[in-house]
Amino acid sequence: MAMTIHVDVVSAEQSIFNGQAEFVVAPAEMGEIGIHPRHTPFISRIQPGTVRLKIPNQEDEEVIFVSGGLVEVQPQVVTILADTAIRGKDLDEAKAMEAKQKAEEALKQRATEIDYARAQSELATAVAQLRSLHRYRLRKKK
Repeated sequence: MAMTIHVDVVSAEQSIFNGQAEFVVAPAEMGEIGIHPRHTPFISRIQPGTVRLKIPNQEDEEVIFVSGGLVEVQPQVVTILADTAIRGKDLDEAKAMEAKQKAEEALKQRATEIDYARAQSELATAVAQLRSLHRYRLRKKK
């Protein structure tokens, strides 16, 4: 039996995942991090991106889009507190594409630096959602 680590993925609205995983991949502030059982403790902010979970006795990885928040790693527990968290199966490609287009337009028509920064953030989030959806679909084709 493989070693596991307990994982909680929670958004502002609900608990998205609560269970055991063989490993976790999360989009930390400085890049993607891989987390296995007995990992060194740390805390990091998370960037918009994909959390991947390898669940015991399950061939496909779980895919969850997250944006904003923190990841806390302890030797036997990983907690991801995300501003936004959406299961891969629940991602809406049309909404993400629309958000991406709006953000790109806002970048072209920026009125202030605040508008520009907000548009950059919205664009990064929309692109990360589309990448998560792509990853989710790829895992389904296997």
